[in-house]
Amino acid sequence: MAPQLYLITPATAVPETFPATLMAVLNAAAFSALLVSRGTLDDAAYARLAAAIINVGQGAGCAVLIEDDIALAKRLGADGVHVTGGPEAIADAVAALKPSMIVGAGNVHSRHDAMTAGEMDIDYVFFGPLEGATDPQDADLAQWWAETFEVPGVLSLPDAAPGAADARGAEFLALSHSLWTAASPAAAMRAIADDLGVSA
Repeated sequence: MAPQLYLITPATAVPETFPATLMAVLNAAAFSALLVSRGTLDDAAYARLAAAIINVGQGAGCAVLIEDDIALAKRLGADGVHVTGGPEAIADAVAALKPSMIVGAGNVHSRHDAMTAGEMDIDYVFFGPLEGATDPQDADLAQWWAETFEVPGVLSLPDAAPGAADARGAEFLALSHSLWTAASPAAAMRAIADDLGVSA
């Protein structure tokens, strides 16, 4: 069974120009979730970017997630948060947002981290980086998680390509860098979608 798709925006996205590129990628395949990556943006710049992306993502039927900022997610009408700060931050997000909004746990690098997060009423556990190279250990963790637990898993493959986009049994496959650096992000996405058997 093909995984659901989870899209991560580039950390260098520009609010004025990126939404058009994003819309083309979202039209190339059906995505379930979209994470607005913060990168090194300050609060004001990130809020500007997130506001622009939420409109596009939700219009395309995606659940749009904000990175680590509970208040901003509420203020902008996002669908939830992706938490990278560990158990205490996850607990804060769950208390503030559940059950009406999504809480996902990222920055998970061990079985212990995953199990700790998975016990906290979250919606998914995220394995792998938001950007940078894919780590084979993350894929192994995602496969172990998918075979063992009910909470959905997300495997991030920033360098995914046709023939190299195996979700390893995880319910969601997260895509990012290889799309945004392609000559045509939408064409790159269509090629991966065709390989996975995922329709637009």
